[in-house]
Amino acid sequence: MGLDDKIKAAGKNIEGKAQEALGNVTGDPEDQAEGKAKQAESTARNTVEDVKDKVKEKLD
Repeated sequence: MGLDDKIKAAGKNIEGKAQEALGNVTGDPEDQAEGKAKQAESTARNTVEDVKDKVKEKLD
């Protein structure tokens, strides 16, 4: 996984956690859901990049 991709995924995860926490504090279910969705996107990005890394390792 490239460093740039790692940074983007980590940023998206932090952003999602913050938005979910804000939603928890304010009681806004929309913020809670959007925050969870951003965290899920971050996890998906990491998974895709891990697969790419494994394929590259096998090819090298």
